[in-house]
Amino acid sequence: MLNGHIIEAIEALAHPSYQESWDNTGIQVGSRRAECSGVLLCVDVTPAIVEEARERGCSLIISHHPLIFKGLKRLSGNTPVEEAVMAAIRYGITVYSCHTALDSARGGVSYTMAEMLGAEVRHVLSPLADRLICLSVTTDDKGEDSVRMAMIELGADEQLTRQESCMASAYSLESSSDNFVDIEEQKAVKLTATLPADCIGKIATRLGELTCRIFGYRVIPLRQSDPSLGLGAYAVFEPAISISELISRIKTTFGSPVVRSTRIDDPERPIRRLGICGGSGGEFIGAALRSGAEAYLSSDIRYHDFVDWQNEILLLDIGHFESESCTKQIFYNAITEKFPNFAVYKSELESNPIKYQ
Repeated sequence: MLNGHIIEAIEALAHPSYQESWDNTGIQVGSRRAECSGVLLCVDVTPAIVEEARERGCSLIISHHPLIFKGLKRLSGNTPVEEAVMAAIRYGITVYSCHTALDSARGGVSYTMAEMLGAEVRHVLSPLADRLICLSVTTDDKGEDSVRMAMIELGADEQLTRQESCMASAYSLESSSDNFVDIEEQKAVKLTATLPADCIGKIATRLGELTCRIFGYRVIPLRQSDPSLGLGAYAVFEPAISISELISRIKTTFGSPVVRSTRIDDPERPIRRLGICGGSGGEFIGAALRSGAEAYLSSDIRYHDFVDWQNEILLLDIGHFESESCTKQIFYNAITEKFPNFAVYKSELESNPIKYQ
């Protein structure tokens, strides 16, 4: 079993093309082609998590938040991120992070949160659109492997579409007294894949670095949007539940000792339509309201959002960690569904770094 086989199971649910442009979904340290002895699942990668993976004999860590987010200028071990990267390299552990790719996936974070509360998702709050391109590259048969690897590095899935054809090329026979042009046919291979649109600026440079022959390439923007893919979700309770029941259910379901909220005049008022977004989702309050939501659940909602929206929608805020701890179960389900007998563990050391006094 290779790391790549496990990662493919994750990407079948949360393809890297779903991520936001500012994000860093994908391998942080290590390789898809390394042997996988076990998988450790977590929200954040810390030095302690890397040590836990080593002790469990896991050569792959799947995390929600990227280990490397802002970029590293040095590896000196002076920060927890640098220390975790160095430990992963030292122990031969690969780290793969999902983040907004999972946030935007059908069945991802917001879908799962709604399901855990007993609500049914009807649509997402911010659908993905204009995020993908179709790239086709034509090369000779000797360059197929190099082009395939370059396209994967640009963000393509490893299962590319392959099509064979013949290319005709003209050349001059200088030894001929007539100096005529002859036509030579040679085998050509066209590889086609869907990639994230933000890789467009890298295509020409990456293909230009190859030593094989490139007959040409074509980029086509894919403007279709899938209403089931995107950030946040609009969900419905059938039947409606009271505000007090909703808050109680949120605390129990996500293990949150407190729920910050706007003013509640009537705790028994029924709530049927709920907006929801795991992680920092304050930017989608307006979208939830436009969808008809009576309440909106997220985390890291700003003070001024509470001020601005207090008379229009019930805001419910839990901790960032609590809202995304379900990602470990999502990863677990995706992997064990395909590899039911493989060693997959949820971190037992991980806890919310924020303590409530």
